[in-house]
Amino acid sequence: MIKKNSPCDLNSCYLTKNCLPEWLPAIEAHKKNFKVKKGEVIFREGDPVTGVYFVHSGNFKVYKKWDADKELIIRFANEGSIFGHRGLGSDGVYAISASALEPGVVCYIDLAFFEATLKVNPQFTYNLLMFFAKELAQSEKKMRNLAHMPVKGRVAEALILLQNQFGVTKDGLINIDLSRQDLASYSGATYETVFRVINELVKDKLIKLSGKSIAIANQKGLEKLTQEAGA
Repeated sequence: MIKKNSPCDLNSCYLTKNCLPEWLPAIEAHKKNFKVKKGEVIFREGDPVTGVYFVHSGNFKVYKKWDADKELIIRFANEGSIFGHRGLGSDGVYAISASALEPGVVCYIDLAFFEATLKVNPQFTYNLLMFFAKELAQSEKKMRNLAHMPVKGRVAEALILLQNQFGVTKDGLINIDLSRQDLASYSGATYETVFRVINELVKDKLIKLSGKSIAIANQKGLEKLTQEAGA
C-alpha cells in the first residue's frame, strides 16, 4: 500500500460521521490513508491485528478461507464502510481477509486510538454495536442458506443484495465490477455452477448481461426464487 494524504469525508465515513465534532481533530492527527491497487490484499486471515480500516474510495471484499484453495465472501465494503473490526476482542489475529476489487483508498486507524475512540464517543460505540448485531444476523442467514437453499436461490439473493448495496448505472447494470468467480464465492458455489445458473436466469428473462456486467430484469422473479428456496 502507498501512503496518501486525503481529507476526511465527514458525510460518508463511518467513523467521522458518528463521532463527536470535538474528536475530529484527533482522528485527523491519527489516521493514515493508503492508496491500494486492484487485487491488493489489505490483510489476511490469521495476520496479527494492528488496527481498523475505513473505505475512503473503491470497493473491497471481505472473505474467509473455504477449503484449501477456495474463499467464501462474507460481505462487500464500499465508500464509508468499516472493515477489520472482526479482530477486536479476539485472540489477536484477523478472523477474515480483505482485498481491493478495484483501485481505491483506505483509511487506517491503529488499535489503541480506535479503542480510545470507542471510550470517548458513545454514539459511535452504540452504532458499532448495532452494526455488529446486523452483521451477525446476516452471517447466520448466509450459513443457513448454504445448508438449505439451492444454488439458484443463493445466486438470485446475491444479485439482489449487490443491487441494494451498490445501486445501478444509468444503463441499469449493477454498479460493481465483479468477476464470476467472486459472484460464486459470494453465493457459496463453484464457478461452473454459477456460470450455468447465470445462463438459466438469462434464459428465464430474470437478468440481462452486458459483457461481465449484470442487470436485474425481473426482481420479483428473483425474489420468488429466494422465497421458494427458503420455504
